[in-house]
Amino acid sequence: MYLLDIRNLSIEMTSPKGKRVKILDKVNLRVHAGEIHSVVGESGSGKSLLAKAILGFINPRWTVTADRLWWNGKDLLSLTPKQRRQVSGRDMAMIFQNPNSYLDPNSTVGEQLAEAIPAGDVRGTFLRRRVDRRTRVKRLLHRVGVRDHEGIMESYPFELSEGIAQKVSIAMAVAHRPKLLIADEPTTAMESSTRGQIYKLLARLSYLQDMSVLLITQDIGSIIPESQHVTMLYCGQLMESGPKDAILNNPRHPYTDSMIRMSMQRLDDLPHKSRLPTLPGSIPTLEHMPIGCRLGPRCPKARKECVQVPRVSKHEQHSFHCHFPLAEDDS
Repeated sequence: MYLLDIRNLSIEMTSPKGKRVKILDKVNLRVHAGEIHSVVGESGSGKSLLAKAILGFINPRWTVTADRLWWNGKDLLSLTPKQRRQVSGRDMAMIFQNPNSYLDPNSTVGEQLAEAIPAGDVRGTFLRRRVDRRTRVKRLLHRVGVRDHEGIMESYPFELSEGIAQKVSIAMAVAHRPKLLIADEPTTAMESSTRGQIYKLLARLSYLQDMSVLLITQDIGSIIPESQHVTMLYCGQLMESGPKDAILNNPRHPYTDSMIRMSMQRLDDLPHKSRLPTLPGSIPTLEHMPIGCRLGPRCPKARKECVQVPRVSKHEQHSFHCHFPLAEDDS
């Protein structure tokens, strides 16, 4: 049984001009316990919206439908808002791309980490609880690779580097031992060495705590090497999904192939004034969402059949939604 099982999830909303648009259109996502699953797509592809739907951060003006939105065998759509918050607060956690935007600037790191520790984990007298909570804060910092725990605990968020601040946010997220950690572009604008540290940390925590990680990123080249599964999104539609090696070594969808080529291209190897290997155009606005396959206006293999939504094609565990998929020797 899957830990998270989503089938045909759609979210419809009203655009600024009053037009009803499906910002997520029949998206499927399945995550096993202890698995690292990467969701990849350009900005505006609906990745963060998918994360909000999983956590239950749903705008009342959105219309959410799904054949299945199950968490650990439980139907999330059938729960009351209070029950949904209890499930999300107990079993799920999320970290964001800018940790300083949600860390409290008026409290020290030690105070904020202490508040994140579940009350049931600390027992005894007042003084005993205080000492125990401080000890647990030190362990959390050590777990995420922060060695100077004394200095960091007494610091305020604005005094931390971006990498340390993200490690602190990860420590806060895993304090209650969630079963699923959603990492929404956690290394944006970080140096490559810092990105590597964060990715290694997420992989290590997933292994040690048997915690599933849903990594959201724009760059397919930056997915965690330990990631087992990759899902490609574009404009709220599922393009391709499958095991990481199958996606990277044998992409069947033109969008996936383009994202891989962009991530692997070295600028030093390009001739002077040559074009970058990118898809033409840009992601459309809500008012101008294409019919059928939403990649159609930008796709190099588009034909008249692409005005219809493509059916899913499967090869073993590898699935892709394309009328004219790439052959194995084309990728």
